[in-house]
Amino acid sequence: MTHRPYVIDQMISAKAIAARIEDLSTLIETEFSDTDKLVVVGLLRGSFVFIADLVRELDLPVEVDFLEASSYGDSTESSREVRILKDLRGAIEGRDVLVVEDIIDTGFTMKHVLGLLKARHPRKLRSIALLDKPVRREVEVKADWTGFEIPDEFVVGYGIDYAQRNRNLPYIGKVRFTDG
Repeated sequence: MTHRPYVIDQMISAKAIAARIEDLSTLIETEFSDTDKLVVVGLLRGSFVFIADLVRELDLPVEVDFLEASSYGDSTESSREVRILKDLRGAIEGRDVLVVEDIIDTGFTMKHVLGLLKARHPRKLRSIALLDKPVRREVEVKADWTGFEIPDEFVVGYGIDYAQRNRNLPYIGKVRFTDG
């Protein structure tokens, strides 16, 4: 598959991301201070870098699980149809759960996942997104915590990809297509 030529302009530095995660971990620790174990659910694939850095900052007993949902494929636009490609391995009924998402865009994925998990009756269900693009929201959903609110730009890096590329960048970068 051939991709449009593009360049990446740094938008949020690795240092700014690390500082924000430190702040967010304090808020999460306060919210879940009474937990015996927090189940941190990463939404694959984009959240894997964020979840790794976040759980290392949490001074709480944590268990990590993953759920893979897709509404993008290799496109830059959401299909609005959320498919669960990988479900959780463990049960969450009666447990404290934190859903970790890389970016909330249209909101379809987060709304679908939160609904799915809420139906499994966790004791407490909260969510965090590294990035929020509220201008693109098509359904009403908001994370309990957000790292950064960003404008309507297509971004990559820090786990976020464009057609499975650029996940390894240590920062968040804006994709600028150069073919027109």
